[in-house]
Amino acid sequence: MDRRRPLTPGPAPASRGGAAGTGRAPGASPSRRAPAAAEITPANSNTRVTLGRPQSAPARRPESPAPAARPSNSNTRIETTRPPASAGPVRPPARPAENLGLNSERMRAALVDRLRANGIDDERVLASILVVPRHHFVDEALASRAYEDAALPIGHGQTISQPWIVARMIAAVRHGRELGKVLEVGTGCGYQAAVLAGVAREVYSIERVRPLHELARGRLRAMRLPHVRLVFGDGMLGLPSAAPFDAIVVAAAGLKIPDALLQQLAPGGRLVAPEGGTRQRLVMIERKGAHNWVRTELEPVRFVPLRPGVLL
Repeated sequence: MDRRRPLTPGPAPASRGGAAGTGRAPGASPSRRAPAAAEITPANSNTRVTLGRPQSAPARRPESPAPAARPSNSNTRIETTRPPASAGPVRPPARPAENLGLNSERMRAALVDRLRANGIDDERVLASILVVPRHHFVDEALASRAYEDAALPIGHGQTISQPWIVARMIAAVRHGRELGKVLEVGTGCGYQAAVLAGVAREVYSIERVRPLHELARGRLRAMRLPHVRLVFGDGMLGLPSAAPFDAIVVAAAGLKIPDALLQQLAPGGRLVAPEGGTRQRLVMIERKGAHNWVRTELEPVRFVPLRPGVLL
């Protein structure tokens, strides 16, 4: 369902200090046993990655497979119908990322085929996803799941977005155009910034959580992408020093789109972001003139919440 209506933002808010994200995850269990991989669950109000606590038992159990960030509460779309999950064999232990790399090209191609089959038809975006090694952006324990079309936890209450969502948002802001300058709000692990680098001449990405900013910096440095610039700061304020932007992609959901971001959108530019609280929807806003914005509502989604300030 698409709804289009004019949108007139108020004046941009004054600067308050630091990018999109959530609060820190609760601490790990004090048990001597290694904590399970982070999981997002409805019991945590669909906002944070929590550490699973092992159940006490008289006998040792085999390790369970790493849990996924579930579509109901992570950076992913919400599907109205879903076939029941079929029982299958227990997953083998995750392979080291360097071993996965031997087969990652074939796995990326299979991922691109799935995205194309699910409605992504921007071949430029798909070509960028094809060349970006997603397993470099997740923890080694989850590397064997890197090419599933699913969100995965990256720590600090954040997730690496579902590949379909990454492709959908970038294709929506691109709309077949050549992109010059793009702003990403919520760098996370850096994966989406790397995909944006394949379709834009300049990419600015801002992150509010210092450890994630440093993590993304290291991973993107290894890819040698000189036209990607990472910034530690408050994504709700945007990046006025680099504005205006041809496109803005927001990777966290606020109750409304920050006016500062609308003001930094170039005429003819597009912004795509999730919006809402308990119920969220992907929205696209296109700037038609100096004081004229048009809003279009897209799919229902579930993202981590957009928050102000920075976390050191």
